[in-house]
Amino acid sequence: MKNFIVRTITGIIFVAAVVASFLRPEAMILLFSIVTGLTVWEFTGLVNERPGVTVNRFISTIAGVYFFFAMTYYCSDIYGGAAKSVVFIPYLITIVYLLVAELYLKQADPINNWAYTMLSQMYVALPFSLLNVLAFTASPEGLVVFNPMLPLSVFIFLWMNDTGAYCIGSLIGRHKLFPRISPGKSWEGSIGGAIVVLLVAYGISILDNGGLYLNDIGIKPCGMLSMPEWLGLGFVVVVFGTWGDLIESLFKRTLGIKDSGSILPGHGGMLDRFDSSLLAIPATVVYLYTISLF
Repeated sequence: MKNFIVRTITGIIFVAAVVASFLRPEAMILLFSIVTGLTVWEFTGLVNERPGVTVNRFISTIAGVYFFFAMTYYCSDIYGGAAKSVVFIPYLITIVYLLVAELYLKQADPINNWAYTMLSQMYVALPFSLLNVLAFTASPEGLVVFNPMLPLSVFIFLWMNDTGAYCIGSLIGRHKLFPRISPGKSWEGSIGGAIVVLLVAYGISILDNGGLYLNDIGIKPCGMLSMPEWLGLGFVVVVFGTWGDLIESLFKRTLGIKDSGSILPGHGGMLDRFDSSLLAIPATVVYLYTISLF
C-alpha cells in the first residue's frame, strides 16, 4: 500500500512537471535538457557495470546535453537571430574525441566502449533532442513559433496507452504479447490501450480543428493535422511506444536488473520512465515529415 501511494504521488508530480514544462519554451528546454543529462548518465553508468566496458560518463553526458541545446538553437529563434548549423561543430568534435581517445586509453575492448558511447547518443540524446523539431514550427508567415501541442500529445498518447493497456490487460488479458521480454504484457491490453489512444486522438483532432484556442495556458491549436492524421499519429505512438518499452525491458534483462535506477520513487530510473518515448518521438518526427510529402 505504501509503495502504491509513493508511486501515485511520484506519477502525479511527474505528469504535472512534463505538462507544465510545455507551457513555456524556456521551461521545456530546461526540463528536457536535465532529463537528457540524467538519462545519458544513468545509461552509461549501467553499461559500465558490464565486464570490459569503460564509457566516459561525464563527456558522454555533456555531449548529449549539448546536442539537445544545439537542436534547440537550430530549430528555434528563441535565442535570437537565424539558426546556424555551425552550432553542431563542438558536438562533432566531442564525438571524434570519444572515438580517438580509445587509441590512447589501452582498454581491453575499445569496440565495446565505442558502441556503448554512440548508443548513449543515438538511443537517448537524439530522441529527446528531436522534441525541438516537434515543438518549434514555422508559421504561415515564415516565423518560427513555439507550439507544444505535438510533443505534449505524444506524451499524452503514451500515458493513455499505458493506462488503457494496464486496466484492460488486468481485466481480460489472456494472450501474452511478448512473454520472453515482458511477461506482464498481453495482446488484449495492447489493443485496449490502442483503442483508448485513438479515442483521445479523435478528441484532440476536434480541439485542433474546431477553432478552440487555449490562450490561458499558451497552447494554440491551429488545425495543424486533420482528423485522420491525428488518428495516424496516435497509432504510430502506440506501436513505437510499445516497442520502446520492450526494447528497454530487453536492455534490463540483458543486464540482469529490475529497474534502471531509483531516482523516481516507485517508478525506477529515467530509462524506466521515458523508455516508450525514446522510440515514439523519432517515429513521430518521421511520420509527420512523411505525411507532409503527400
